[in-house]
Amino acid sequence: MRLPIFQVDAFTGALFSGNPAAVCPLEHWLDDRMLQSIAAENNLAETAFFVRRETHGGGEASYDIRWFTPTIEMDLCGHATLASAWVLFHRGGRWGNRIEFHSKSGPLAVRRDGERLELDFPATPGLPCEAPPLLIEGLGKAPRETLKGGDYLAVFESEDDIRGIEPHFEAIAALDARGAIATAPGRDTDYVMRFFAPAAGVPEDPATGSIQCMLVPYWAGRLGKSRLRARQLSARGAEFWCEHRGSRVGIAGRAVLYLEGTIEVRA
Repeated sequence: MRLPIFQVDAFTGALFSGNPAAVCPLEHWLDDRMLQSIAAENNLAETAFFVRRETHGGGEASYDIRWFTPTIEMDLCGHATLASAWVLFHRGGRWGNRIEFHSKSGPLAVRRDGERLELDFPATPGLPCEAPPLLIEGLGKAPRETLKGGDYLAVFESEDDIRGIEPHFEAIAALDARGAIATAPGRDTDYVMRFFAPAAGVPEDPATGSIQCMLVPYWAGRLGKSRLRARQLSARGAEFWCEHRGSRVGIAGRAVLYLEGTIEVRA
């Protein structure tokens, strides 16, 4: 069986930065073990698979989407959704400006606005909590403020604090959460962040759309503004334009194609 595959750098306008995601459009779903094996072979933070839904009465097509790290399936992934939308707009014959995906986290729309693609994701604010010892050990310092949702959100004083983190991955992997977000005000952006998720097979993620679901409500409330610009301070770097919309968040960025080809598997 020959399957198309694309590799797209997401949340960047320049090749070799942002977060590389593999995208495999499918005609029908393969066995879960095959999907996980393909993702493990790709060895990227995420591989996205999508299948077109049947339409009735001339309705516009939508797509079911799933995301896999090299080790597990994820409930939500931003950069691989952005990459999937790029493939549909640029290689899938989509001429409109909106795509709707259906996922384990509900409906996710992507809108094209010039060079940027904007995700419409659910807002998931965190709740204030004490910083657990494993979080302090994992990040090497105590945050000024800590919140918890699906991840721990550790808030520090400055961009230099975030740049200086030398993570202890074993401690972070032992947390009772998917991973740890470290954030602070940025020097030339509203906020900066890094994200560590070693338990999910991603020690440090280069660019993470899904954590904006927690970051945007926090920073919108703290700064008193709904439109925000952010930068992820990974080695590859990434840029985000975000908007707080109550129960939803807009997460916009650019994407660049790196690879286009086929893979051959035996189902």
